[in-house]
This record gives sequence, C-alpha cells and structure tokens, in this order.
Amino acid sequence: MSAPTPPSAPDRDTYDPAAVEAIWHARWQERGTHRTDLSGANPFFQLMMFPYPSAEGLHVGNLYAFTGNDIHGRFQRLKGHTVFQPLGFDAFGIHSENYALKVGVHPMELIPRNVANFRRQLDRAGLMVDWRYAVDTTRPDYYKWTQWVFLQLYKQGLAYRKSAAVNWCPSCKTVLANEQVESGNCERCGTEVTQRVLEQWFCRISEYAPRLLGNLDRLDWSETTKQAQRNWIGRSEGAHLLFPVTDPRTDAGAATVADVPDGEPDDDTITVFTTRPDTVFGATYLVLAPEHPLVDVITTPERRAAVEAYRVRTAQQDLVSRKVTKEKTGAFTGAYAINPATQRPIPVWIADYVLMEYGTGAIMAVPGHDERDFAFAQVFGLPIVRVVAGDGEDARTPLAEAFHGEGRLVNSARFDGLRVDEAKGRIVEWLASRKAARAVTNYRLHDWCISRQRYWGPPIPILYCDACGVVPVPEAQLPVVLPNIPDYRPDDSGVSPLARHEEWYHVPCPRCGAVARRETDVSDTFLDSAWYFLRYPSADRDDVPFDAARTRHWLPVTSYIGGNEHAVLHLLYARFVTMVLHDAGLVPFEEPFATFRAHGLIIREGAKMSKSKGNVITPDALIEQWGADTFRTYLMFLGAFEEGGDYRDSGIVGVRRFLDRVWASAAACTRDGAPDGAPDGAPDAGVLRKLHATIKKVGEDIPRLSYNTAIAAMMEYVNALRAGERIPHHDEVRPLVSLLAPFAPHLAEALHERLGGTGSVMDAGWPAFDPALLVEDEAEIVVQVAGKVRGKVRVPRHAGQDAVAAAALADPAIAKFVNGTPKKLVYVPGRLLNVVP
Repeated sequence: MSAPTPPSAPDRDTYDPAAVEAIWHARWQERGTHRTDLSGANPFFQLMMFPYPSAEGLHVGNLYAFTGNDIHGRFQRLKGHTVFQPLGFDAFGIHSENYALKVGVHPMELIPRNVANFRRQLDRAGLMVDWRYAVDTTRPDYYKWTQWVFLQLYKQGLAYRKSAAVNWCPSCKTVLANEQVESGNCERCGTEVTQRVLEQWFCRISEYAPRLLGNLDRLDWSETTKQAQRNWIGRSEGAHLLFPVTDPRTDAGAATVADVPDGEPDDDTITVFTTRPDTVFGATYLVLAPEHPLVDVITTPERRAAVEAYRVRTAQQDLVSRKVTKEKTGAFTGAYAINPATQRPIPVWIADYVLMEYGTGAIMAVPGHDERDFAFAQVFGLPIVRVVAGDGEDARTPLAEAFHGEGRLVNSARFDGLRVDEAKGRIVEWLASRKAARAVTNYRLHDWCISRQRYWGPPIPILYCDACGVVPVPEAQLPVVLPNIPDYRPDDSGVSPLARHEEWYHVPCPRCGAVARRETDVSDTFLDSAWYFLRYPSADRDDVPFDAARTRHWLPVTSYIGGNEHAVLHLLYARFVTMVLHDAGLVPFEEPFATFRAHGLIIREGAKMSKSKGNVITPDALIEQWGADTFRTYLMFLGAFEEGGDYRDSGIVGVRRFLDRVWASAAACTRDGAPDGAPDGAPDAGVLRKLHATIKKVGEDIPRLSYNTAIAAMMEYVNALRAGERIPHHDEVRPLVSLLAPFAPHLAEALHERLGGTGSVMDAGWPAFDPALLVEDEAEIVVQVAGKVRGKVRVPRHAGQDAVAAAALADPAIAKFVNGTPKKLVYVPGRLLNVVP
C-alpha cells in the first residue's frame, strides 16, 4: 500500500497561501516545531487570556487578540528565549449553559464540540501553541484542582458562608455580580433584576485590599488598567464616628457620647464611616441601610409599619439601581441619635441609597455639602446647615445646592476658620479624646461571592452533616464530579438544579460516617480562571495542581495579554488567589503577571460588529480566501494593537500585495543568474542602510506591541528593495524574512527554506542591525530665498556652504527666484540654506 500523498508543492514563483500553509502546518506537526522544552534556558511565558468557546466559533476579535499575542511570543523566540505559549478554554458558566438550553443540547455534549471547533480554527490561524499543555475548565482533571484551590481558601479561613442580599435575575435564575447589572437590568437577557437574600459562599478578598492596592505601583501594567483596579479597590481615608441613640422625649434620653464605654459602639450606638469629618457639625440626620441590623432595634412602635413597608419595597430593587437612582425615598425610624460634635439629637432614617456593603451601612447626612443628602433633605424637609464657606462667603450665605469647594469652616464652634484639610485631623483628634471617633482606612472592595445556583460549573467541595456541621471534602476524594443530569434547567427557587438529585447530594460524612448533604451550588467561573496560568506548565501532571520546580522556572507569567473587559475582576481575583497561595507557602511569588497589556477592539466599516447588523466577520471564510498569513498581517495593520482598528473589506488587498512582493523578491533573487553574494553581485549600499534601519525599527516596535508601524516599516523597505523592479540580493531579503516571521509564519518558513535556511525560521535568530549603517550619507537641506521656503536639496552630509548653494541654484524650481549672484548666503550646517538675492 502506497504512502499518502503529501500536499503538493506550490509554484515557486507565485505565492499560493493555501498550499504554503497546508505544507507548513503539516511540517510543524511532524517536527514538533511548537513544542516547548520545559527545562529550556531563558524561559519566557507568553500568555493570552483563554477564551470562552462559543458555539458560533472563533470571531475576529478572538483572532485579533491571539495573533497579537502570538507575534510577541514568536519575536521572543527569535530573540533567543525558550517560549512557552499554551492555550486552553474557559468553558464553564452561564453563557454555555444558556446556549445549551436554547438549542436543546446538553452542555456535556455541546461544550466538547465547541472546544474541538475552536481548536481547529486556532490551528488554522498558525498560532505557536504547544497543545500538549492545554487546559479545559470543564474537565474533571482540571476542576479537581479548582476545588483544591477552594479548599486552600477554606483552610486559611478565607472562604466562608453567610446570608447576603444579592442581585437576582428572574430569567437567568441566578445571582448576578454588580458589574453584570446595567441600568437595573441583566446584561445578558435584559430582564429587570431584583434583590434576594440567599446563603452564599464568599472569599475574604477584602482582607487583601491593602496589598492588592499597594502592589500596583510596582507592576508593569498599563496605567489605565492599574487605575481601574485602584478605583475598584477604592481606598478611602476617613474616620468612624459614634452617634449614641437617644430618646429626646425623656430626660433619660439626654445621652452624650461620654456614655459610650471606651468609644466602642454597642447596641444603642450607630457607627458611621465618613471621609469628611470636618463637616460633622453640619450632620442634621443619620441614614441607615434598610438591611442594617440596628433598624429592628431602634425603630419605634408607631413607625414600624412604615419602616417595614419601605424595607419590603427596597428588597425588590437590585443593588446597582440603588446606587445610581436619582429619586430620593426613605422612612423615618422614629429614633434619634446624638451628634457627637453638637451634642444635639438628630433623626435617624432609612433610605435605599445607603448600602450595607460599603462602610458601616450608615452615614451621617450633611445636606449642605453632599448632593444626595441635599436632595433627600429637600424632599423630607430636613435642616440644611452650611459648615464650609468658600471665598466671599460666610456662615449666613444661603445654599441653593450642596457646596463642594474648598474653603474654611463656619458654624463649627471652636473650629471656625480652619481650612478643610486641617480641620479633618483636628476634629477627629478632638472627638477621639471624647471617645467618639477614631481614624480609619476604608476600602470599597467587598468580599467575593462565588456561589452560583446553576448547573454548569464545578461543585463546591463542601458537605453539611447534622453532627459535624460544615465539613470540607477531603482532598483525596477530589474531584467532586459534576453529574450528568437531564433536568439541568434552573428554576425560580433560588437553589441549584443539583439540589433536585438526592442520589448525588446524599453521601457519607467523611468524619462520622452519617448521611451528609453535599453543597449544591457551583462555583463562579472567575474561580476557574483565577489560577489557570499556574496549571499550564503542569497540565500533564495528575498528581499535583502545579509542579514546584516547573512553577519556579516559568512563573510568574512574563507577558500577559487580554481584554479590557477583564482588567478589573479577573486580574483582581487572580492576584488574590496567588497571594493566598503564596501566604500558604505554595508558590514563591505573590503577583502572577509581571507585565500586562490590554488589546483594543475591532469594528467594521466604522460600526460595532453584531449579529443583528449582519456585519460579523467570519475568520474561516477570510482565511480560506486570503490565507492565514494575510489575515493575520492585515489585522495587525489596522491600528495600534492596544487601541484596535476599523476592519475595511478593501484594505486586505494591500496587505496581500505586500506579501506577494515579498514572495516575488525571494523568487527573483534565487532564480538562475541572480546575484548570489559574489563580489560582482554585492548588496546595494542604499538598500542595506534602509534594511538596517528597518531591522532597528521593527525590533523596537514589536515589544511595544506597535505592530502596525512595524508592518509599515517593512512595506517601506520592500518599496526600496524593489524600486524600479530591481532584482534584490540574497542578503537584502534574508533578514526581511526573519522580520516578517512573527506576522506571516507560514510564508516565512517557506522563504527561509528557499533562501537556503535549515530548520525552522523561528530558530534562525533575530537579525542584528549595524549602527554604522544607520547614519545617512546624505542630508536634506531646506532652501529659503529671501526668508521663504522654495524647495529642498539632497547633498553629501558633510557638504559645505558653497556646495549646498551650488546644488540649490542648480535646481530650476529654486533658481527662478534668484536673479544673478546672491548678495548673501546664510547656512545652518546640515539643516538650512537662506539665499538673499
């Protein structure tokens, strides 16, 4: 039986992308070109955020990101690094589950099919991926270790369960994070979001807020990404102030802050957090979050019905809408508290614009200097007092709106006249001496809810035993395998579909042997992606989550590229998990990504791509038409990689012509009779200068991810190389092939071989430039006549004034402005000649 016929060789003089790419894809597979030696020297971990494998397959945004990452990795390999560039699939989660429900295919059948299709498309794009170390978050051999990560959090007291108010989508039938709610609606389906109180598992990321914030200053990340994380963590310098609850209708109610022992709150004291202690003399009422535990304690009998009605109403709102709503509503509790500065009683209200998740769940309302408080006070007729006056104002200046500017204190007793910044510290010190305040640092970051009441995710490895309580699943019993159940559709009960299967969740308690109940929630997909980078080098190991020696060799990740949509939460959670593992002595670093850059977005013909507009780009069809190398290069030519670009159908033609010319240049210099490096066929000096300038330019642009300008430089060089359709020299073409290899790897492999190279072009090294050849032999001189620019001339760089003048007067376009011999010449060497006629 004869051997299978290999792909036919393409015409040597004509660029045939389909044939070239088929040949080199096959050779890469045969030769293991993309396989990484995990013990190799000079390691460089090039990582792209792993994709969600949608049923629609790879879209152009995916390919844009992957190509940019691939170019950087290939460049590092050419520079002598051992590059590890793995890829995997973030395949759990609500997107996959909802699509499976829509098409009526079980996710255990659908997702492997999607992953296989993505893998095919990624291979077709020519990525330098070592697929031996691929990960898939839905495979038990991966999520076994996701469950192990959860157990490490639990062991350190950083995973806990509590009852909490959460955003609930009635359509998706699951909890939503705040960032998944847009204008009160679910970002996925548009359904109005409500609030529910559910038992949830949380991770104590808030305890790591100071480190998460402090470390940002030393990370090589784009400033926009670091600022987004700073804003999310939200550090605030302020103070806790104590307001004792009182009843002003009785003599016994005339309490003061001195009645509070040691300045610590008790059941009858309201603690507020404020960043403006300087305005405490203007606090005319307090507002508690409707969920605040003190509401039940302090509400008077006559106000209880109104308060409870308001709490029920608030419970129907999602948390995001409560933050942004303009309408001011509330209910008076009937209770009063003593302002620790004025010693006067002020009323205590509840309102939906105060949230338990920030600060203490209570605020001192200063309507004179906070616009929300001002609006609330106007609605309910509460006092508004000015305590800060700007230039030209005093204590009696009326307030038409809340005043936010700089100024001096007024109506503030002994502190009148102090500037705001000075008054903050002085007032806190004074109140602290009266046991009514202490300086604190607060963070906006709140604990991470990882519970999801859905099916498609890793089961949380926890058991509940009547005798033993909460019991973690022993590590030896991992993974807790997600069962294949037919009825995985969620319902409105607020519990997971797994809770409908007693045969799965009833198991023996590992401590006492009695019947225990499994946790039926699954974990958030952000937990899957919070550690996946650690798994890659050890993906072939089933006995450990990550091999210690390999982890020391390859991590932290050298270069990480991903989307701006993950610039906050994914990066924050990955940093948190890494810090926890570091604190447990499991990894030798606490920051996972040495460098991070966010890629831009692609639009089409000036418009955002969407199915409804019918303008989505399908990579398969374009690669079939133009070839992967042309498509890759065109995507990178659209604009700066970190900004994105506008895909225009007509634009790809120019990139294809460029690659055609490169191919033709190699063909021309390898035909019989073409220059071959002999003395009578030396490279052109001018072309060599341009070549070395191009090597320098491309070598500087790729590390900066300035791929578009690198391609433009290579295009300029090809114009010089083939000026007048000259036949190029081998030595003028060989380095160009290496420069082009990260962008068009199939073409580069073929031309590398044609020009006499051995092995892969990726192992041929990056060409060096000669600094001496970067110095131009000629200079361009601007020529003025009577002070007006009339033209430019090119002369030898060191030409003197007379030679420059002669060249200028020999140019008819300049000479026509000069009659006879010039009266005077003014020459600035190498730059300008001014002729005075």
